[in-house]
Amino acid sequence: MSTVFETKLTSLPLLHRGKVRENFSVGDDKMLIVASDRLSAFDVILDQPIPEKGMVLTQMAQFWFDILADVVPNHLTGIDPETVVSAAEAPQIKGRSMVVKKLKALPIEAVVRGYLIGSGWKDYQSTGAVCGIKLPSGMQMAAKLEEPIFTPATKAAMGEHDENIDFDTMSDVVGRDLAKQIREVSIALYTKASDYASRQGIIIADTKFEFGLDENGTLTLMDEVLTADSSRFWPADQYQVGISPPSYDKQFVRDYLESVPGWNKKAPAPVLPQDIIDKTAAKYRQAYEILTGRLWIG
Repeated sequence: MSTVFETKLTSLPLLHRGKVRENFSVGDDKMLIVASDRLSAFDVILDQPIPEKGMVLTQMAQFWFDILADVVPNHLTGIDPETVVSAAEAPQIKGRSMVVKKLKALPIEAVVRGYLIGSGWKDYQSTGAVCGIKLPSGMQMAAKLEEPIFTPATKAAMGEHDENIDFDTMSDVVGRDLAKQIREVSIALYTKASDYASRQGIIIADTKFEFGLDENGTLTLMDEVLTADSSRFWPADQYQVGISPPSYDKQFVRDYLESVPGWNKKAPAPVLPQDIIDKTAAKYRQAYEILTGRLWIG
């Protein structure tokens, strides 16, 4: 089983090494994105990788980019990633990389929520609203919202937490017209993806999108999209209001880490038992197979 904790490429200049992804320059206008098998939980990078996770994330994202291509342009170029690195380095990136357009990244996480869970549930419990959006009183954990809501967040620096913000604050950052466009596009993306996933027996409780602007100022979908790292996937047949449903995403790891006594959600993270690693890897693969209808072959 393929595992890559960190790529060691010398044929391309490194632009950025993030919590999971590593970006390398490919000429003036393109870059190579490689998804490692690192796992970040509570914005802390765990020391143990999840085998094949980066491959699952990349191939899941490519699946969704195809489905959602009519909603908004995306950053894919169609170039085979293995042609932009040396032959010796190709095995490191095989199945876990994309060659994409370089964009002016927007400093916003475009979060869409269809269900009341996670930080949205905590916000609602204390304020009766999520990111300034007032919700009906008396709602329970994991309740389905009447309509999906757009709840942006700031992009945090490495080791820091993203911060939920309201729409007006986002408008101050990117401008009101662009903020409105991002909100409209994000909800359209979530709605189309959610409708598709429901036919496969999966609820997309929430997700986050990232956008950039191309050289013409066109809003463009970038980074990952609707993966188990950026979304909460719930099996529809096990969903019920009032509890945190079982999931196909890294919530499984979050739940384990929160059960570890004394951990303050700062590095270093607790060591994951092997069975947690194995079950997490299986959940990523299972989500891929159910959503795409394809057998995972790595």
